[in-house]
Amino acid sequence: MAVRRWMLVFWMLSLGGVGAEEVERRTILFLGDSLTAGYGLDKDRAFPALVQAKIDSLGWAFQVVNAGLSGETSAGGLRRIDWLLRRRVDVLILELGGNDGLRGISVSAMQENLQGMMDRVWKKYPDVRIILAGMEAPPNMGEAYTSAFRMVFSELRKKNKILLIPFLLEGVGGIPELNLADRIHPNVEGHRVVAENVWEVLKPVLEE
Repeated sequence: MAVRRWMLVFWMLSLGGVGAEEVERRTILFLGDSLTAGYGLDKDRAFPALVQAKIDSLGWAFQVVNAGLSGETSAGGLRRIDWLLRRRVDVLILELGGNDGLRGISVSAMQENLQGMMDRVWKKYPDVRIILAGMEAPPNMGEAYTSAFRMVFSELRKKNKILLIPFLLEGVGGIPELNLADRIHPNVEGHRVVAENVWEVLKPVLEE
């Protein structure tokens, strides 16, 4: 009976008889800082909302949850993660570390915090898929720091066998016309590029 019921649901979906909201949706949690939150813009123009629009256009049953918080560090994300996990998470996009780099926080501490968040997610939801968003430290922090900072993301990818967005702001960072006046946060057009960077890695995960 269960198989027949699901066959009926998917058949009705294909005809537009049942809305996607009536089918149980899996959760995609974006845990990040001001980039994820869409600093300076309406939240519906931030890249997580643009990703949701792509998902909806395909009729896939996934719900994006934007847990971006301006000024958030990896330590702050670690403090928040248990509260966020009260809702089931199927896919986690972890976008933290940028503010650690801006503040010159210890690279080893940042790596420990990012690993801690992933460990807590896996402990509660062993089947969760995790995508790590790579970031770059500002060049004024010195070559040694920026190099060590960059390596954190590749090391975490290898250790945990997770997917990595090599650089979230690829094609956006350092391009004035794609950023707000502060030259740090993407504008509307910049968020569209960021959404494509995320979608390139996320889409194959959702297709599975």
